[in-house]
Amino acid sequence: MSKTTENVLLVPGESGWEIWTGQPETGFSQQQATETLLAGDLKDIPQGDITLLFPVKALTAVPMRVASDDDALFPDLAALHAERLGLRTDAMAGQLTDVFVVEREGENTTLVSVFLRTPAEGELPVRGPKAFDISPRAIPVTGDALATWREFGRWVFAVYHQGKLVYCQATAGDSRHPDDALAREIRLSLIQLSMQGLTIEPTRVILWSSNESVDASALRAAFTAPVEVQPRPAPVLPVPLSKLLPADVRAARRAAVRKRNITLAVAAVALLYLGVLGWFGYGLWKISAETKDLNARAEEAAPEGAEYATHIAKWDELAHAIDLQHSPVDILNRIANCIPPNSGLRLKVAEISATEIKLQGEAPQYQAVTTFSLKLSKHNELTNYTWQTPEPNQSTRGWEFVFTGEVPIVESQP
Repeated sequence: MSKTTENVLLVPGESGWEIWTGQPETGFSQQQATETLLAGDLKDIPQGDITLLFPVKALTAVPMRVASDDDALFPDLAALHAERLGLRTDAMAGQLTDVFVVEREGENTTLVSVFLRTPAEGELPVRGPKAFDISPRAIPVTGDALATWREFGRWVFAVYHQGKLVYCQATAGDSRHPDDALAREIRLSLIQLSMQGLTIEPTRVILWSSNESVDASALRAAFTAPVEVQPRPAPVLPVPLSKLLPADVRAARRAAVRKRNITLAVAAVALLYLGVLGWFGYGLWKISAETKDLNARAEEAAPEGAEYATHIAKWDELAHAIDLQHSPVDILNRIANCIPPNSGLRLKVAEISATEIKLQGEAPQYQAVTTFSLKLSKHNELTNYTWQTPEPNQSTRGWEFVFTGEVPIVESQP
């Protein structure tokens, strides 16, 4: 009788990665609760098939409703929706997107699509995982619920419908207890979901924490649903598992560097032998065969050097797509943070590039447009743009506006 292979879950914890082992049928038990923030720094991972659960901060969740019940169309519909939102993943970094069904109603389907950012150096474990998923899908929840907990020192939250993930988001809040800012951010997300036709009314609010004295008063004041404070349940393997399969492109880059070093070492040895032979002359016949072999290796390695140089050039061309400072998703998030709460202001078009932004939108009140304009010009992470915010035009639906922002071109001094 063959021995059952142990499953190892790498789970984002409150202050670092947690290691859980077990079987999907019998459950998982925690083996380690580390303070390690990078999965690549984890030591002594038990033997077995590793499943890595990405933290909420590593992804963007995009819920949507589609007028189709054909599962084969869902990835394309999600990709089109993401393209309109300016979400793009690195095609060189593997499978960074997936789509999950939340609810089916006749020919209409509610979906949530997940977009991972490209894993950075050290964010993947040294021993390659067999599968990947996201942490909110691995926590068992029943009914319509709102859950909040800490991952790597910061608060995150997730919305569930009939136990299935609808939306999740990481926040900047790192307070010991959930505060008013966290409650406001959650309420704003629920409002945005309802504006998309995804009205979720949680029947309970769950605060997962290992701190028995955690203060949930801010959540109780913000929501009418009862607030439950309890330890986070043991994780489970989501069914079905996601199709996420990131490729560590930096590992390929490190391999190319190693090849280059080997090539240089071989060439150096060949030059050393040739110099010794030319200087002394004596004994040339003894090592001629070895010299020919080394020369052949150096010639074989030369095309690899050219390929590596081409690779580096192409990689540099992707700088604007990889640098988070120029990420359309991050820029759009900064712009969204400038929209006055509960103002009804919405964006109809957002064209974002590394050097230019064009925003078209409307608002029911003139004050909302001027407030939005002021926040754009004063936002700390948008100060590198020079904004043109002409007066809005009044329409039958309120006030329409077109704002543009450009990064000034600095001319080099002679």
